[in-house]
Amino acid sequence: MKLFLSNHYIKLAAISIIGMLFLSCSSNDSVREPIKIGILQSLSGVMGNSETSLKDTLLMEIDLINQEGGVLGHPVEPVIENPESNWSLYPKKAKKLLLLDKVAVIFGCWTSVSRKAVLPVLEKYNGLLFYPVQYEGGEQSNNIFYTGLTPNQQVIPAIQYLMGNKSNPQKQWILVGTDYIYPHVTNMIVRQYLNSKGVASDSIKEYYFPFEYSDFGSLINEVYSSLSKGPTAVISTINGESNFYFYRALNNEGFEAEDLEVMAFSVSEEEFRGYHINALGKVYTSWSYFMSLDNPINNKWIEDWIAYSETNHLRGEDHPLTTDPMEATRTGIRMWKAAVEQAGTFDVDAVRKAMIGQKLETPSGYIESMEPNHHLAKPAMIGQLQKNGQFKVIWKSKKVIPPQPFYFKEFEDNT
Repeated sequence: MKLFLSNHYIKLAAISIIGMLFLSCSSNDSVREPIKIGILQSLSGVMGNSETSLKDTLLMEIDLINQEGGVLGHPVEPVIENPESNWSLYPKKAKKLLLLDKVAVIFGCWTSVSRKAVLPVLEKYNGLLFYPVQYEGGEQSNNIFYTGLTPNQQVIPAIQYLMGNKSNPQKQWILVGTDYIYPHVTNMIVRQYLNSKGVASDSIKEYYFPFEYSDFGSLINEVYSSLSKGPTAVISTINGESNFYFYRALNNEGFEAEDLEVMAFSVSEEEFRGYHINALGKVYTSWSYFMSLDNPINNKWIEDWIAYSETNHLRGEDHPLTTDPMEATRTGIRMWKAAVEQAGTFDVDAVRKAMIGQKLETPSGYIESMEPNHHLAKPAMIGQLQKNGQFKVIWKSKKVIPPQPFYFKEFEDNT
């Protein structure tokens, strides 16, 4: 009888232990349930060249996050959607990511038209988007965190740099851009600022071209005509593949005139990949980051990016590049991770609240912070194009500049 009871209790104990192990495994499996994040970038079409590197940046960051144990113990699983540079596909893809894939957050978009197409979907279903590119301002949504530059951080410092200490009454200004909201609003800000500094309206010309435009011969003629009147500054908000044809036209004409300057707001190291640059003259761009910056964080990031590119055989693996939108993408996902861990949950409302005040020491060499208006305090920099396709930083702000997304008629020098 004693033997029977002993065996009986042993069996019960064994069953209990097995049950506890099963529950423990089930609990651990629950903790390890992957959390999905959406990547909404055009990998083909007119924006494919620019946006593919942002997708790859996110994938590298996700790999690093998973190597470090994930987020709140959850491995991160990317869900990639390619809208193919078709603006009408962006809201459909965003809706799929939120409702079907159940992603915790979306990283993506480049053009303002794509961001604005996605915005109603985000607000209807309380989704969260991290938008990594400079834009025209005039927007602030509880469902978007803007990690790119606002006009007061990019446009105004660039125009101030071109104007120098005082306005030249003979200087001509040519504003060129792709025909959509970002170039139009940006050029409105440029025109207002120039007018406020005494530049006559008849010294400012504007030209717009469709996406995929390639024949800039007429614009080159306008530049020649402008140079005959005086020193000329070309402000470019051309986006996508058209940049290749625009700068090729300038390059072919051999514009090395001392009196011609080109300031671009939508080109980076990536857009000049593979160019044979021989005579572009004074070409500048305004960002908050350049690959040529020499600091420990940037050097480590570039080292990691080169290794990742080679391991994964990415496009341009023989000459990996880092750019401002890539750096803003990196900042976004790292701040999101920190906010989730601070909130202790993936809940959108809790993460949104935890995002405000997040700080990160970035490859720019500055500590950037997320402000209550959902935009980053970022530095401003001017880079001059070199023949190797890199940009030499020739000016930068002493500190980060507070973001002012609604920055139209009041201008201040806070650089």
